[in-house]
Amino acid sequence: MISLIVAMDKNNGIGNKNKLLAHISEDLRYFKRITDGNTIVMGYNTYMSLPKRPLPNRRNIVLTTKDIKLDGAEVVNSIEELLKLLNTEEETFICGGDSIYKQMLPYSDKLYITHIFDEFEADTYFFY
Repeated sequence: MISLIVAMDKNNGIGNKNKLLAHISEDLRYFKRITDGNTIVMGYNTYMSLPKRPLPNRRNIVLTTKDIKLDGAEVVNSIEELLKLLNTEEETFICGGDSIYKQMLPYSDKLYITHIFDEFEADTYFFY
């Protein structure tokens, strides 16, 4: 099962300058609880924006066109390569950025959306 997990403001903003819009402790704890022990997939910029890499107790996969190796994360260069790696019986979480969300939406079974009832300065948006 492939799930998208995202937190967005009332204008569907999800990020600004490669950072989260807001650090909401309750939502960060929710993200950790839901994704703990599972596979997470993100783009290169999202991975590099993490304060601690890789995210612990999760299989970290980075989807990028870059020909790189990352300590603690598997790197795949295409959706096809990613889909071959995934165990369809286990839940995999797509956690950004916007390009990865758009590419993976057609393959997704579930959306986990945190709606932030506020407005923030954003340069990245989620559309579904």
